[in-house]
Amino acid sequence: MVEKTENFLEDIHRRNYEDPFLQRMCRWNSWVDPTNRTTESLNGKWNFAPDWYDTCRRAAWYRERVKDSEGHPLPLDFDWESWERIPVPSCWNLQKPELLYFEGAGVYTRTFRYRPLQEAERVFLYFEGANYRTTVFLNGIHMGTHDGGSTPFSMEITDTIREENRIVVSVEAYRRPERVPMENTDWFNYGGIYRDVYLLRLPPRFIRHWFLRLQGDGSFSTLLFNVEVDEGKEPIPVSVQLRIPKLGIDVPIVIQGGKGNACIPLRTAPELWSPEHPYLYPVEMLLKEEKKGNGETRRWDRVEDRIGLREIRVEGQNILLNGKPVFLKGVSLHEDHLELGKATTPEILRSTIRHLRELNGNYLRLSHYPHHPRFSRIADEEGVMLWEEIPVYWAIDFTNPITYLDAENQLSELILRDRNRASVIIWSVGNENADTDPRLSFMGKLSQRARELDGSRPVSAACLVNHVKLAIEDRLAADLDIIGLNEYYGWYDPDLTKLRQLLNNSRPTKPVVICEFGGDARAGQGGTVEDLFSEERQAWIYREQLNILRSYPYIKGLSPWILYDFRCPRRLNRYQESFNRKGLIDSNRSTKKQAFAVLADFYRSL
Repeated sequence: MVEKTENFLEDIHRRNYEDPFLQRMCRWNSWVDPTNRTTESLNGKWNFAPDWYDTCRRAAWYRERVKDSEGHPLPLDFDWESWERIPVPSCWNLQKPELLYFEGAGVYTRTFRYRPLQEAERVFLYFEGANYRTTVFLNGIHMGTHDGGSTPFSMEITDTIREENRIVVSVEAYRRPERVPMENTDWFNYGGIYRDVYLLRLPPRFIRHWFLRLQGDGSFSTLLFNVEVDEGKEPIPVSVQLRIPKLGIDVPIVIQGGKGNACIPLRTAPELWSPEHPYLYPVEMLLKEEKKGNGETRRWDRVEDRIGLREIRVEGQNILLNGKPVFLKGVSLHEDHLELGKATTPEILRSTIRHLRELNGNYLRLSHYPHHPRFSRIADEEGVMLWEEIPVYWAIDFTNPITYLDAENQLSELILRDRNRASVIIWSVGNENADTDPRLSFMGKLSQRARELDGSRPVSAACLVNHVKLAIEDRLAADLDIIGLNEYYGWYDPDLTKLRQLLNNSRPTKPVVICEFGGDARAGQGGTVEDLFSEERQAWIYREQLNILRSYPYIKGLSPWILYDFRCPRRLNRYQESFNRKGLIDSNRSTKKQAFAVLADFYRSL
C-alpha cells in the first residue's frame, strides 16, 4: 500500500494500477460462438507503439484527457495518429528488427464507424487470440481484460459503441511464473494481436453456444444436443428448432433458464466422419418465440454449421474410432512460421496437412497451446484427427489458485470453441510436469473439468518417464483415458537400449501415445550416426525408435517431435542458432530432412 500525500501522483506511484482492470475479466462464461454470424472485420492496419513502461494503463491514456479542469491543453505523452501502423493480425516481433525480443506491453488503436443493422441490436467485440494479457478500451471506457495467449474471448459493447468510435487495446506479453505457461518455456514468446478481431452483431436474444454429438454408446443411433441461449434483459418463453435435413431431424428444444437439452433417436444410420470419409452434415438452429393466442412465431436468431458425427472412445488398451481400433499416425506441430510467427493463413494450414499426407499420417498433435480455430475446421474437411492442448507446461505454479483459474479458463475456452469439431479427438491438460502432489491435484481437477464440458472425448496429458525405475509410471494416469509419454532415448539420453527396458517394465492398462521422441538435425548437416545435429543421427534415432516401438501392442499412436523447426531463444549452439532443430522439415517449411522419409515409410507399412 502506497501512502498518499498532497503531492501524490497516482500514475507514477501506484503499484496496483492493474487492479481495476482485473475486476472485469473476460472468461469462458461470457464467450459467444461466432460461427456463421454477421461479423465485420476490424483487421487491417492499426496504429501501434511499444509501451515499454505500460504507461497507457498506468496514466489512463485511453481516456484521451487533452485538457485540464480549467480547459487548458495538456502536454500528452502519446499521439495516436503519428504512431507507426502495423497489420492486425500479426506478431509485433516480426514487424521491426528491434522488436524481435520485445516482451513488454504494446498499445494498438484505431477508429471505426458503426450503424445498427436491426432493432435493439447487440454488439460484441471478438478476439480470436492475443498474447498474453489483453485490456480493451472503447471510447475511453474499460470493456474487459483477458488472460491467455491462444484462446478466444468476447465482450459486449452495446451500451458503449457509438457512430464514431476509438478502440484502444493494450496487450502485454510478459513471461511470469504465475502464468500459463510460466516464464520458462521451450518456444518463442510472440506478442501482439495475432489472430482476427471483429464486431459481432446479434439480435436481442441469441444462441450463445451449442454442442451436438453422438451419444457414444457404440450404437450410433442417438444424438445428444445441448444449447445455451442469451435471453436478453426480459426473458420470454423461447425454443430452439434443431434441423438436420439429411437425417430427417426437425425438432424443437424448450429453453428453460437459458438452457436446453435433447436426446434425439436417429431413424436412419448416420454417415460417420473418419479420415477416410470426412463427411459433414449441414445443421441449422432457429431461436423462436411462440406467441400465444394466434399461433404465430417470431424468429430471434438463426445459426448454421457443418458437423461431423463420429465416436472416439477408449476400450482397454485400444483407441476406438467409430467402434474400430485406430492407430494415430502423426507428428507434433508448433504454431510458428518464419515470416508470420504465430499468425497463420488457410493456405499455410492446408500446406501443413499436405505434409502430413506425405508422411502417410492421419493425426496431428497441436502443441503446446490452442492453435488457430481455423485449423480444426479445415481438419474436419480434410479428415485429420487432432490432439488439442493447453499450456500447462513444465514447472507451472501448481500451488497458486490464480494459476489454476487461468488454466481452467483456457481449457474451458478451448473446449467450448472446438467441441463441435469432429477432427478433435483428444483434450490434453498439460505437458512434461513432475509427478508431485500439487501437480496431481491441479491436473486432476483439469481432467474433471474437461469431462464436465465434454464427456465425449478422451482426456490425456504428455507425461514424463520415471527415469529411476525406467517405467511408464505417473500417478496422473489414473485421471487420464490415454497415457501420453514423452521420451528422448537416443538424444538427451543417448542409451537407446533403455527404451526397450522402459517398455518391458511397463504394464499400462490404457492405450499409450508416444507424444514426443526425436533429435535435432540442421538441414544439410552431414555426418555419421555418431555426429550430433547431423541428418544421419536424426534419421538413425527414428529408425531405431520405430523398430522398438512397433513391437509393443499397448502403444496406439505416435507424434514425434516435430514437423517443422521453430524459433526458440534458449537454443544457442552453432547448429541451432535460436531454433529448435528437431523438425522433420526445416523452418523454411520446404526442405525435408532424411528422417522425414524414415517416418513416412514406417507409417506406410502400418
